[in-house]
Amino acid sequence: MSRLDNGNVFPALTLATVADGAVSVVQHLAGRYGVVLMYRGSWCPYCNAQLSAFARAKEKLDELGIGVVAMSVDDKTAASALVEKHRLNFPVGYRADADGIAAMTGAYVNESPRYLQSTGFVLDPDGRVITAVYSSGAIGRLVADDVIGLVRYVKSKA
Repeated sequence: MSRLDNGNVFPALTLATVADGAVSVVQHLAGRYGVVLMYRGSWCPYCNAQLSAFARAKEKLDELGIGVVAMSVDDKTAASALVEKHRLNFPVGYRADADGIAAMTGAYVNESPRYLQSTGFVLDPDGRVITAVYSSGAIGRLVADDVIGLVRYVKSKA
């Protein structure tokens, strides 16, 4: 299991999502900056706060051309309830294959119960990693305001 470094192309992942059907992460984000959020589950208060903050930042994210996709091992019922509770306005994948995704991205996996630890990626419009945040436990994750600042900076240097 190797981590994705800056400049690596994000792997091809297709997710079953709550409202958008099957979504290819790379195709969905192609041509714009992207944020890929792997969250522990709908039960995680830190994950709830993170996802809610990205939903609230939609206007600023849209202005900068930043798309968001999130995923967890939650079942469809739990993921749907989370989307509704926080009015999540981006594709939210459910029943993510923790081991398969970990093998492709280097994300940490909790042993029992089995779920992905919080992992986040910011991608450029070509699907290459600009930054990756890997957490091995409950805390440590991408923050919407930090992503907005990073993309503003990257665009100012382009």
